[in-house]
Amino acid sequence: MEMEMNNQSKFNRICVFCGSSAGKKSTYKDAAIELGKELVARNIDLVYGGGSVGLMGLISQAVYDGGRHVIGVIPKTLMPREITGETVGEVKPVADMHQRKAEMAKHSDAFIALPGGYGTLEELLEVITWAQLGIHDKPVGLLNVDGYYNSLLTFIDKAVEEGFISPNARHIIVSAPNAKELMNKMEEYFPQHERVASKLSWENEQFGLNPKCDISR
Repeated sequence: MEMEMNNQSKFNRICVFCGSSAGKKSTYKDAAIELGKELVARNIDLVYGGGSVGLMGLISQAVYDGGRHVIGVIPKTLMPREITGETVGEVKPVADMHQRKAEMAKHSDAFIALPGGYGTLEELLEVITWAQLGIHDKPVGLLNVDGYYNSLLTFIDKAVEEGFISPNARHIIVSAPNAKELMNKMEEYFPQHERVASKLSWENEQFGLNPKCDISR
C-alpha cells in the first residue's frame, strides 16, 4: 500500500542541491543515498549539479542504479574538479553558474537541499527568493540531517521576528530530518505567502533560458 502511494507522486523531477564534498559524518552520505532511493521509490527523476564526487556523486549513483533518469548540469570550468571517472545519466555542460541554476530550475518540479557549503546555500536561498517573488510556486525542501541546518532555520526565524521576512513566507521552506518525512511534506505543500508579483515571466537575457521556457511552469 505504501509503495502504491509513493508511486503517485505529483513530481516528475526534483532538483537536489548538495555538496561536492561528502562531509565528515557518515550520516550525510547515508542521507544522500536514502534520498536517492526515496526518489526512485516514488518514480522521480533527479536533476543535480552534475558532479561525480561527494554527496552529488552518491545521490546521482543511487538514483541511476534505481533505474531513474539523472540530469547533471555543470559549468564547463568545474568539470575537471567535480567530475572524476565516469559520470551517470545525462550531463549538460553550461557556460557558468548563472546558467547552471536556470537550467536546473527549468527541468525541475521541486527543490531539495542536502548538507553542503557556500554553493548549496546560495542555490537554496535563490530558489526561496524566487518563490517569494512569485517566479515559481515549486516546493523547496531542506533535508536537515542531524540538525545540520538548525542554525540557518534559527536565523530565518530571527529574520521573521525582526520583521525582515513575513511569517507566511517562512512557510516557503519545508524541512524534515529524513527523506521520507520530507517528501511526504513536500507532496502536501501549498504556498501560503503573498507573492511580490504574480507568476513573473523572465526574459531570455536575464536567466539565459530559451524564450519558450519558463521556470515557473
